[in-house]
Amino acid sequence: MLLQHYTQSDIEALERIFRANLINSASGFKPANLIGSRDAAGQTNLAIFSSVIHLGANPALLGFIQRPVGAESHTYKNIKESGYFTINHIQESFVDKAHQTSARYPKEISEFEACALAPVFLDGFQAPYVAESTIKIGLRFVQEIPIALNHTILMIGQIEHVYVPKALIAAAGNILLEDAQDVCIAGLDTYFKVSKLVQLPYAKHSENDKP
Repeated sequence: MLLQHYTQSDIEALERIFRANLINSASGFKPANLIGSRDAAGQTNLAIFSSVIHLGANPALLGFIQRPVGAESHTYKNIKESGYFTINHIQESFVDKAHQTSARYPKEISEFEACALAPVFLDGFQAPYVAESTIKIGLRFVQEIPIALNHTILMIGQIEHVYVPKALIAAAGNILLEDAQDVCIAGLDTYFKVSKLVQLPYAKHSENDKP
């Protein structure tokens, strides 16, 4: 197979959208999530993110990468103002609506309404969940870590609520993402179905190793 080789200088010289697609997809498939938030006045916001990452299970932490903060950084400002946000998995049934949340709507227009998705508030939690999402997570903002190299921010939340249909939880605790019809992202605008390949046993160096 013929290889295309890009050096650092080649990458820096690429057209902006081509470069973004190339580098964004170079890391492979990423989870597709909608982050819900609202400000002190109750204005809701919804935005698609492909940068949600697992940071630990005890305490239960998730993070996401916030792009450089500007006038349109409604998610970041709402989280800083309220201290709470939600992460909602995207399923095949509403992937087109979820993608539309990436448009640059003004603050006074809620993406929930503009993209025909329903906000839902559960158990007194301050941030809105996506009603259509099968898997919903409520988080309390706990820390931000600035990344000086490109002025992005690692936003960290501690999980306070997880909503998953019982039928999607395996005996070992795994969430059956394929059965949930979750989607993933590669590049800026291309979505893929999730399909389980194989589940392997815990890898051990010796019989004394513990999971």
